[in-house]
Amino acid sequence: MSAPALLDRLEMVQDRAKLLDLIKRAVACQSITGREAEFVSLLQVEMDARRLEPKSADFLPGRPNIWGERKGTGGGPRLQFIGHTDVVNVQGWRERWAGTEREDPFGGAEVDGSIWGRGSADLKGGICAALGALDLLDAAGLRLKGDLAFAFVGDEESGEPGTGVSAGIARWSDDVETGLIPKPDFAIYVEPTQLDVYSAQIGFFIADVTVTGRSAYFGRPELGVDALKATHAILASVWDHAAELERLEPHPLTGKASVLVTGIDGGGLIAVPGGCHFSVIGSLRPGDDLDAVTAGFEAAIRQAPVADGIAVDIAYSAGRDHPRGGSPAEINAKQPQVALLQRTVSAVMPGKGASAGAPYWSENPFIINKLGVPAVYCAPGDISNCHTSEERLDIEEYLAAVRAFALFAAAYCGVEDVNNHAEIAP
Repeated sequence: MSAPALLDRLEMVQDRAKLLDLIKRAVACQSITGREAEFVSLLQVEMDARRLEPKSADFLPGRPNIWGERKGTGGGPRLQFIGHTDVVNVQGWRERWAGTEREDPFGGAEVDGSIWGRGSADLKGGICAALGALDLLDAAGLRLKGDLAFAFVGDEESGEPGTGVSAGIARWSDDVETGLIPKPDFAIYVEPTQLDVYSAQIGFFIADVTVTGRSAYFGRPELGVDALKATHAILASVWDHAAELERLEPHPLTGKASVLVTGIDGGGLIAVPGGCHFSVIGSLRPGDDLDAVTAGFEAAIRQAPVADGIAVDIAYSAGRDHPRGGSPAEINAKQPQVALLQRTVSAVMPGKGASAGAPYWSENPFIINKLGVPAVYCAPGDISNCHTSEERLDIEEYLAAVRAFALFAAAYCGVEDVNNHAEIAP
């Protein structure tokens, strides 16, 4: 059977109502980071129903990962779908939509061709599309040769105190390294990409810089050491450093490296300011080394001309796969499986499936850099409305993702026609 004929077959058996019900029930789970268990409970039921033999384990007390697989008939590669179960908070959502059908951030309202709600795009749409793809293969009477694996992990999102350090995928990747969970041959992390294929992503660090001098009464300024004045000199050096990064060659998929000062706090008394604090976020290009990048940032701070008696402390508050932040990652976009995914997505939804890079940090570095497994981001959803009170999932894009994932799994893993007991060419 040709790919176009297979796609026609998949389209005929797609159950729109069932897929919309699945995403609405997923959005209804209020799985703000730290409270992933509610969504995992739903996934347990859904994965059981699909004969995925799900297993779960806490990566932190009361916070479980869940994973499962459908074994193939043999002779094909192992395809992994993976995504995070947690969502960001809903502050401001109810106020934004008060008195409308979108008021409930977990209501999954269907409005103007989209499903609205927290997590609809980031990234429960991707999780539901991956599960829906297996339903589609089953309904079409197709059985994969390779294994189809699913893993859903917690703690990806930042924003909640004491959480958002990728503890879930750190545990999952440890379990893959030790052999508790089989290692995949290729992985699709279902972060929203509007069905483009992201083979590269930025790295990042967040630095909190504390400048300490000595406070003194304003009438005797000679007794103090002005931390605010020192911070002015340090910031000038940081901005010079940022301009140097701007001049570096941009990465073709993710763009330029950068350093951005995001906040400052200091002074406020009728006295020489004794302390000041500012925060910085930096982005890295694929291929950049996080240790080297942060060393360059620190050198810019240390070379600033400040008075004797000034102390500077630099803390990194967002360690992920690296103590100082998140590493960038990249695979060859011309690898056969990446090109195949692009072709299948484009066949399902013309205009989609373009090669691109993630302007955000998510957890593929654990898969690419730690496990040595090629991985991409690909899923329905527009990252530009995620984490906002405008978050929504385009329904037609979601349904197309289901077909695209099913078609790719068939082409990549190989399939047999259960009804006719015949092998289908990818």
